[in-house]
Amino acid sequence: MEFNKLINKRQSIRTFKDKEVPEKDIKKILEAAIRAPSAGNLQAYEMYVIKDEETKNRLSGASLGQDSIKEASVCIVFCAHPKRSSVKYEERGRDLYCLYDTAIACAYAQLEVTNLGYGSVWVSAFEDDKVRKVLDINESLIPVSILPIGISNETPEYKSRREYNEIVHNL
Repeated sequence: MEFNKLINKRQSIRTFKDKEVPEKDIKKILEAAIRAPSAGNLQAYEMYVIKDEETKNRLSGASLGQDSIKEASVCIVFCAHPKRSSVKYEERGRDLYCLYDTAIACAYAQLEVTNLGYGSVWVSAFEDDKVRKVLDINESLIPVSILPIGISNETPEYKSRREYNEIVHNL
């Protein structure tokens, strides 16, 4: 898909059809995330692929009951890896760069989701400790986002954006 069309087509999709996303497409989405730029090319993040219904239900419970997580064919949980980034960038890597890396990887994944014709929504409203418990990971990783992915069951209306001149400041 042409890049500007892709950017304009991406919207938050919160309801999904009860159909599976093929494994080959999930792999393409994960590979897109891996290709995202990162500080020092450290890729200070981990991705957890969730397909199991019970695990998605528990993840939804850890995420303020967001149904999109339960309805999705697959969810990818993106977790920052502070220690990996701090080796090179110390405190700034631990506290900031690993979060950037993780967010950028999720954004790349979300664009590939749209490119492949699926829908997704960025979920960041959750309780970190509960998400860690669902994933069975320790406190060394920071859950940053959950990306529910599936075949869209909705056509949301276009949401307006702030005006260009409100956001862009030329000095």
